[in-house]
Parts: sequence; structure tokens; C-alpha cells
Amino acid sequence: MIASPKTLENGSAENGGPAPGETQIIAIYGKGGIGKSFTLANLSYMMAQQGKKVLLIGCDPKSDTTSLLFGGRSCPTIISTSSERRLAGEDVHISDVCFVRDGVFAMELGGPEVGRGCGGRGIIHGFELLEKLGFHEWGFDFVLLDFLGDVVCGGFGLPIARDMCQKVIVVGSNDLQSLYVANNVCSAVEYFRQMGGNVGVAGLVINKDDGTGEAQAFAEKVEIPLLAAIPQDDDIRRKSANYEIVGKPGGAWAPLFEELATQVATAPPRAPAPLTHDGLLDLFKGSDVGRDYVLTPATEADMFAGGTPPAPSLEIVYEEVATA
Repeated sequence: MIASPKTLENGSAENGGPAPGETQIIAIYGKGGIGKSFTLANLSYMMAQQGKKVLLIGCDPKSDTTSLLFGGRSCPTIISTSSERRLAGEDVHISDVCFVRDGVFAMELGGPEVGRGCGGRGIIHGFELLEKLGFHEWGFDFVLLDFLGDVVCGGFGLPIARDMCQKVIVVGSNDLQSLYVANNVCSAVEYFRQMGGNVGVAGLVINKDDGTGEAQAFAEKVEIPLLAAIPQDDDIRRKSANYEIVGKPGGAWAPLFEELATQVATAPPRAPAPLTHDGLLDLFKGSDVGRDYVLTPATEADMFAGGTPPAPSLEIVYEEVATA
């Protein structure tokens, strides 16, 4: 049974992990385009081949988490299907929104159309619909949630803020922007732990690893383990572009994803030590990030073409009332 947030608080193991027999709910965060969907599709496939019952839920408004599993095809999303069924006076059923490949169960929450709503609020609405479908009664070994790393938005930070998962995994690479997002996720976890939350960070997965080492240095600095380093390799890139699963038992990349599956299952949640922005910049060469640049303040004279105009007075002048 999938624990509710309240059950997670009262039923967790001493190390903050799930109680015996409890579903592990794991939220995976990362910068858009960093390869979360690739990582999760192959991870969930390998877990299923190892005999685990796995549910993969795409929580990114792009709704492309499950496309690799299904050969590039898009799943009907929970939010859009619910809207269509409601207009038709019908109920949503599991078979409308959940699909299976080789033992992996997968669905997409979806989000509003472009320019027509907030993606974060769409996530909140999507989880409300999942609860109506019986989410807390489902019997999975693992539920993997694919989230955009913009945890400044309350919707995307929902699993951390409301203890809806036991642990978080961050996906990054050896570039500043992806590690900036990973550091923000660690900051959100630290903040909500200080507020009494229980969610921790289980570790970092490096995707497209080119061997330069910044992501590994980041993991060491924020005191979280490195779970796997997926290399920047033409074979992986080509197969991923063709919607091929590379995390298949017996395949060339099987050992990598077998080890990742083990690490994801067993790594305990930890309290991270997020970096300051300057600390994050220090992971990179100064020439790569412009760290040596000195801020030069602008002046009022710089802002006006014809010189600085006189500032109007904010003083309120009251006319004297003549007395008779």
C-alpha cells in the first residue's frame, strides 16, 4: 500500500526510509532537458525486469516522461482525460490513463495548455485526481515521480513540502545550470526538513558524463552520494533518439542500470548541505563562468540621455483655507 503523507511521518524507519513492506515513493528532479526521462525510463524498465512492481508517473507539463517506454507515443494525460470525461458526464478509469510495458506501469499527469494556466497548479490538481483513483491503496514496490527541477514553484515542490515521498534523487551533468537546479532542490529539502519534514536526498545521477568532474565534486560538497554516472556516449544518444530502451538485462548498458536500480532502492535519504551561489561557481574554472567579473554600479547619469532630470518633489502642499 502506498502510504499517505501522515503515514510517512509516523511509519518511517529510523533512517528516514520506508517501513518494511511500504511502497518507496521517489521523486526525481533535474533541469529540463538534462535526461530525467531517459534515466527514469531505463531505470523503471530494469527494476521491472528484476521482479519489482514499478509505477512511473510523469509530473512534467511537457508530458514526455513515458514516451521512451512507448516508442515515442504520448500517453493520454490524467488532467486532459479528466476534463474530457467530465464534459461528457463520465468517470475516469485506470485503463484510460495508465499503460503497461513489460511490467512497467506508466502514466502522465499533464498540465494546462500553453499560456492557459500554471504548470505547478496542474500538478496539484493531478495528484488530487490520482487520490480519487485510489492512489494510496495501490500496491507497488516503487513509485517514481519525474519532476521539473523548478522547486521555487509550489506545485513542483509538492512531494518535498508535503512529505509525499520518502526520498529525492537529483539528475545533473557537468554544467553550471543543471547543478544550479540540483542545488536548489537540495536547498528545498533542507528548508522543509528544518520545518519538520522527513524527505531527504538519496543521491545524484550524472547524465551525459564527459569526465570533467564538476558534478561529482558537487555531490561531495553537498554531502550526497553519487548513484551512477551515465557516460556521454554516441550509442546511448543514438538509441535514446530512436526511443530504444538501453537498460535491458543482457545488453551492453545493463550493468550500469542494474547497479543504479540497486542504489536507488537501497540509498537512504540524507540531509544535504546546499552550496551558496559562490560555492557553486567555485566548482568551475573562473574562465568558464565569469567568476572574476566585478560588478560595476550604474549611476543616474547613465540612465538619462539628456542628463539627470530634476526629481519631482513628493511633498504634499495643502492650500491654506482662508478664514472669515
